[in-house]
This record gives sequence, C-alpha cells and structure tokens, in this order.
Amino acid sequence: MGTYRVAFLPGDGVGGDVLAAARRVLDAVGFQADYQHGDIGWEFWRKEGNPLPERTVNLLKSTDVCLFGAITSKPKEEAAAELDPALRGKGFSYASPIVGLRQLFDLHTNLRPCKAYPGNPLNHRDDIDLVVFRENTEGLYAGIEWHPIPESVRHALRVHPKMKRFDDVSNDDMAISLRLLTRRGCQRILRSAFEYAKANGYKTVTVVEKANVIRETSGLMVREARAMAAEYPGIELWETNIDAMCMWLVKNPQTYGVLVATNLFGDIISDLAAQLVGGLGFAAAGNIGDHYAVFEPTHGSAPKYAGMNKVNPIATIQAARLMLDYLGEKEKAERIERAVARVVAEGRARTYDMGGTTTTSGMADAVIAALA
Repeated sequence: MGTYRVAFLPGDGVGGDVLAAARRVLDAVGFQADYQHGDIGWEFWRKEGNPLPERTVNLLKSTDVCLFGAITSKPKEEAAAELDPALRGKGFSYASPIVGLRQLFDLHTNLRPCKAYPGNPLNHRDDIDLVVFRENTEGLYAGIEWHPIPESVRHALRVHPKMKRFDDVSNDDMAISLRLLTRRGCQRILRSAFEYAKANGYKTVTVVEKANVIRETSGLMVREARAMAAEYPGIELWETNIDAMCMWLVKNPQTYGVLVATNLFGDIISDLAAQLVGGLGFAAAGNIGDHYAVFEPTHGSAPKYAGMNKVNPIATIQAARLMLDYLGEKEKAERIERAVARVVAEGRARTYDMGGTTTTSGMADAVIAALA
C-alpha cells in the first residue's frame, strides 16, 4: 500500500473548504498520501484563458489518483465577458475542465452511489440504495457542436430526409449538438454496471434510455445491454425510458439497484437520485478509467459560501471514501462509511442544509470522532 501520490485540486468556491475537511478525515483514518496541489478552475480561465492548465494535466499524469473539489462553469457569452481583456479576441474558448479531465484521461465510467443513511431528515425514504453508472465521455457531452453551422456540415446533413423541413433556416439561425455513441462506449459502461452489481449483490441492472424516440443511439445502448445481460444470469435486466425513470424514482426508488445510462440521461437521474437521499451535500462521484480516476463531490462551487466554513462536506468525504475503495484500501473506506452513517443517525451534527448549524470543519470533527 505505502504512500500514494494524490493530485489535490480544490478548484473554485467552496472546493477548498470541503476538500480540506475530507483530507482531515483521510488523515484520521490513517491514509498515507503525498498530496500534490494543482491549479484548475475559473480564475485560471480568466487570467490564462485555460481553466485546465497544461501544468495541471502533467501533474495528474505523475500521480496515482485525483481528489477534486468544485468548479464554476458559465455559458459561452458570460465566460468570454470575464476573460482578461488582454486575452480577448485571441481564440480562447471556455470548456468545462472536469469534462476535459474525463476525456483527456478516458475516464469512461462515472460511478454515483446514492444511499440513504437513516436519520437524515432530508431522505425521501430510508431504504434507498441506488448506484448510477453514467457513461462519461460520449453522448451529448462529447463536445461535437456547431453554431453557426459550417456549410460542409450542412451539406453532409442534407442527405437525411428529416433535414428537408429546415431548408429555409440559415446556417446562422441553426445550432447542432451531436449525440454520438459507440459500441465500445456502451459496452464499457454496461460492463462496469453489471460487474458492480455482481460484486455487491444487486439483483437488477436498469438501462435508462429513450429508444422509442432516439432510435439509433439509445437503440444501440439497449441492444448492447440485452446482449451483455445474457452473461449475468443472476442479474435481471430492466429497461425504461428516461422520463418514466424520473417518475418511478420518485414513486418507488427502493425497488431499484444499479442504474446505467448514457451521459446526459445519467447526469439527470444521478442528480434526481441524489436528492432522494439528502441532496448534493451527500452526493459523491468517481470518474474512473482503465488507468486513472478522479473523485469529486457532485455539487457546484457555491461561490457565495466560499471561505465561510458552512457547506456540507459529507459528499466530499464520501468521494474520498470512493477513492480509498478504488485504491484497494477497503478497510479504511468501510470505516469512513460507518462513521458517516453514525454521525447522520445520531443527528447531533447537522449542517445548514440539514436544518442545523454545524460548520464544514465541525462536520469533519464529528466524522473523525465517530471513527474512534
């Protein structure tokens, strides 16, 4: 086991607060690490025109794993307006650095456990134990987009009969985002989901798509799911549409185990599932590839709370737990989960989102005390 090299990326807003809390919990559980601080986020976009500097990418390449805090992302026009005046008009274009990391390091599997800990006043119900597997590098988040439409793209699309009704729309008045799925991408995320279900005793894997309307891309995902399910006779494959899944998650979340979806649909259901078990203050994610992984809370940067020692660090502590599990430090990971469950059940430490007054560092104190 020894000492691990961990890229430590606080990012924006409250990222520094919650990452500091998680690091204290990791220290308390006896995790030996050499933390390497990296630059990422909005300030580096504003000052350098790149929210993910090349020095940070190189830093990650020299480490075993990455622990990430939070990021500020804004629409294209707002991002351009906040760029240093000296950099404007020089071809810089903002892109989410966390999406960039997922693609650069081919972190194809986004793992998001959503488990209700009894005693949490924010739980939809106490018997929810869902795990969402979201494909992380393809789909509508692949970044293949145009506005205005290049004439070469317009010409290529004219062969499709459905484009005829847009003949009177100019290239300037049209925007296109491409939903691109590959058989390999579908197979990788499905394999991750089925293997996790098998290893952790889940009886069902539910593929969440919209194959009745988005016939080609969702159809590919569903066909690959059916083929792969034959390799896992002890696990039942369920199929549902994204809209219906949102309804069923609110109505009967306790009946589901592992959910698997392409990028956008996985993003939607993972946030919905997170709210069922307490909200984004409890939601952690692992971005996992074949050779590297980045772990993060799924909440935003909440800049109005930055430096106030206020927000709930449990999501980030759980992200640290997922990191330990990935590194094979199973006993330490289990100790952290038991400690979090105990703190939530006892109810003495509650941050503002839970209706209490416990600070970020105070919640870390409570988890550390429960470790003992």
